[in-house]
Parts: sequence; structure tokens; C-alpha cells
Amino acid sequence: MTKVKICGLTDQAMVDATVLAGADYLGFVFAKSKRQVTPEQVLAITKNVPKRVKKVGVFVSPSLTEVIHIAKTAQLDLLQIHGEWKEEQQASPLPIIQSFNGQSPSLKKQIETSDTAFILLDAPITNEKYAGGNGKTFHWQSVTPALQNILKTRRTFIAGGLNPQNVKEAITFFTPFAVDVSSGVETNGQKDIQKIRAFIQAVKE
Repeated sequence: MTKVKICGLTDQAMVDATVLAGADYLGFVFAKSKRQVTPEQVLAITKNVPKRVKKVGVFVSPSLTEVIHIAKTAQLDLLQIHGEWKEEQQASPLPIIQSFNGQSPSLKKQIETSDTAFILLDAPITNEKYAGGNGKTFHWQSVTPALQNILKTRRTFIAGGLNPQNVKEAITFFTPFAVDVSSGVETNGQKDIQKIRAFIQAVKE
């Protein structure tokens, strides 16, 4: 069954409600963002999270020193890396979800040369202020059938503009390991537990 990651959580009440709704992964943004949190905050708001639910730290082009400190302080389970990472991944203290532009012309080569535990296809970064969480889909059809077959051999997350209405279509198209959502389960820029429940229900069905 496809797993669910709810990203951009910032308070304990929503974390607890999201766990109760059935999420498999919780995402916490440490890069510059309107959803940015500190490792100390994450440690505090995840005190009730069971071990079966994994805590993911989201970073943009971080240093190895930065991720080691934050991962230890926040007691993370995985690292989600956007932007540059390069050879430092070999020294990562935790499994990595490496993010790729889902419509990059060189996507196939990038995935074939990546040896991270997980990969994530997201919408391309535009001239907006932050990477990710912009509520925009990428052109799914740019992922060829041959590349789709490769993705099925990897633990692949699909992100970018997903919501309770289109997530079933994304699962049918990609057959991913997991789907990842942030703005698609928000109302007026705030996480909406009703939308989170609807999203998870749509996936689990």
C-alpha cells in the first residue's frame, strides 16, 4: 500500500492529529520557509509520535555538519535533501530521500546515478521564494514509461501539487512507494486536519 508523508508540520496538536489520521511519515522543514522549525521545536512537538511513524527533516543544500546536528537534536529518522548534496551523502548519519525535478530532461540519468535510500520527484523550483511546498504539479507525462519502470524499482516519493482530489490519479500513474503533500492539505496557509484525513483516506483506499 502506498505510504503517506505529511510535510510542513509546525505544532504538536497537528502532529498528534496527523499521526492519528494514519500518516506514515511526518516532514519538518529546516530550510528557509514559512513552515520552518527549529530542531528543538521538533523534539518537543513529536514527543508522542510512535516509532512506526518516521520523522523526516527537510533541507536545501545543507552542510553535513548542519544535518548531523539537527538530526541528533530533533531525533530524526530520515533526511530529505533538495539542491546540492554530492559526495557528503556517503557520510550521512541517516537514510536520505533525494529530491529531483520531476520534469528534468536528465532525470533518468540522475536517478540511475543516485544511490540514496529513497528518491522524490517534485515540481521544478521556479523564481518563487522557497523550494518545495508551492502547491504546483510537474508534468507527469514527461516521465516516460521506461523511466516509470525504473521508478518502480526504487522507493519513490511523488510530490508537487498533490491534494485529496488528485492523489489517486498520481498513484495510478506512478505506483509510488509514497506520496508527499504540504500545501495541498492547508487552508489559508495552515494545516487543515479535515484535508489531511481526506488525503490519507484517498491514498489508503
